[in-house]
Amino acid sequence: MVPEPSLRGGVVLRIASRGSPLALLQAGLVADALASAHHGLRTEVVVVSTAGDELADVPLGQIGGQGIFAKEIQRCVLDGGADLAVHSAKDLPPRPVRGLSIAAVPTRADPRDALVGSSLYALAPGARIATGSARRRAQLASLRPDLTFVDLRGNVGRRVARADEGDVAAVVVAMAALDRLALSDRPVDALSPSVMLPQIGQGALAVECRSEDAATAALLVPIDDAASHAALLAERALLEALGASCSVPVAGWARPEGGRLRLDGMLASADGRVVLRTGATGEDPGRLGEAVAARLLDDFGGSALDGWDPAGALGAR
Repeated sequence: MVPEPSLRGGVVLRIASRGSPLALLQAGLVADALASAHHGLRTEVVVVSTAGDELADVPLGQIGGQGIFAKEIQRCVLDGGADLAVHSAKDLPPRPVRGLSIAAVPTRADPRDALVGSSLYALAPGARIATGSARRRAQLASLRPDLTFVDLRGNVGRRVARADEGDVAAVVVAMAALDRLALSDRPVDALSPSVMLPQIGQGALAVECRSEDAATAALLVPIDDAASHAALLAERALLEALGASCSVPVAGWARPEGGRLRLDGMLASADGRVVLRTGATGEDPGRLGEAVAARLLDDFGGSALDGWDPAGALGAR
């Protein structure tokens, strides 16, 4: 049984976060939501530098994209340097970290990807697109095989500014980031998930705390959105079932549909010549994620794609 939260003694909740403008804004959103839910609760942001921040000029593929923006933040919470962590859910490693739990997922923002600088079908033949995401490159290459790509790193503001510099036709960023940072007042083409399936967890925030910290978990209950939480669990179950060592482009998007949960998943070859998509509905997020993963790997042949490692998959085949 979860105990009633107590604010006696002037509780200060320490929130671990990256130091980027977007990360600090997201930590602030969670802090404000907690303050609204619990009169008198005070919060403090603990800024943690991550490997992804320190290696900002190195392409993500070279430093391993899984958890590079989360591991140090998670360690801070585990070691007692903070009470909870606020992550962009898409930055979390595929498998849960022992000792930590996702205690809350606030209402999800727009999950779509966006082209900044041009609409997709207004791009000239051979246009240069800036993105550091293998998932985005594969899906764009499938839609427009003529496009060329250059790598893109840095915080959202710097990435958006790249579209104004003239050396690329457009950059690809998350629509949620544009909205949160008020950067959508420029040519933006928000891509429907039917055109580009989002990254696992895109647009969602994941609030983690120590698994045994029942008091903090109780304080987080009022800011949890059940539908957003269930959708994230389904997407993460898909990712985990595909394999933590999987290096092929992966995407997934879950949402309520007709009283159930709908999950669409994707696996692709790096060059976009093969894009496998399927979906299913269900009630249990974990089972739904595993079912969609099985369809992609077994029924659609995803296990034959270069980069998929059967040893990393949940319940190794």
